[in-house]
Amino acid sequence: MYLTYYNGQWAEGNTPLYGAMDHSLWLGSSVFDGARAIRGKLPDLRPHLERVITSAEKLGLRCPLTVEEMEALVREGVARFPPDAELYIRPLVFGSEGFLIPVAEKSQFALTLFDAPLPPFTGFSACLSTMRRPQPNMAPTDAKASALYANSTRAMREAKERGFDQAIMLDAEGHVAEFAASNLFLVTEDSKVVTPALNGTFLAGITRARVMALLAEAGVQVEERSVKATELNTAREIFSTGNYGKVTPCTRYEDRTLEAGPVARQARELYLAFTEAA
Repeated sequence: MYLTYYNGQWAEGNTPLYGAMDHSLWLGSSVFDGARAIRGKLPDLRPHLERVITSAEKLGLRCPLTVEEMEALVREGVARFPPDAELYIRPLVFGSEGFLIPVAEKSQFALTLFDAPLPPFTGFSACLSTMRRPQPNMAPTDAKASALYANSTRAMREAKERGFDQAIMLDAEGHVAEFAASNLFLVTEDSKVVTPALNGTFLAGITRARVMALLAEAGVQVEERSVKATELNTAREIFSTGNYGKVTPCTRYEDRTLEAGPVARQARELYLAFTEAA
């Protein structure tokens, strides 16, 4: 089920939003964010709503709604689903007018909620992509911009053609950045938990930050540093964090079989417990 709020009303289905001359469709001026409703719980909702506002500003757009107004709409929308629903929440801000540069005050807003059960903790396969994450002076990497996902989907298509579920992308310097659409963690051969340091080529995920904080509270320190691609070849665990799957293990990297290991499992359990208490 899809439920979309646009122009002051709710509608079911894939609600039309654009005209052929709209700036967002023609020239890519749209940003979005992803939050979750899990059986009525809304973990870290406000940071996601805050980020869609800042992302819009990075692209010269202006979100027409405040965080409070968006939050009220989210709660209204969630209440229209069964209480045990697991939903993806996607606020979208997009440009409607302008030639090359969007007219900020003409930015529009839509909020879509749809059924998206959390993936099971069964794992996925991944390979190293030939695609690279752009540098901050090459693309709007500081925003959750829809335009960036064309590069992510290139990496994903390449991985699928090779028989893998996911792609791991490097930055322009050849260091590990993240998965094609989620952040990356690994457990090294000497049992250290590591995630690539933020260097402007990928977003600092909200779920990433929450998992790091939860692990730290449990006595598991996560080291943020530059990660060499060769470290993936010896890692004991590799797992992803992101809004869609929250914490999911990589159980095959290239030709190596990996365990859905104890750190990933602990991170997942901690996050679900945090959600229940939200």
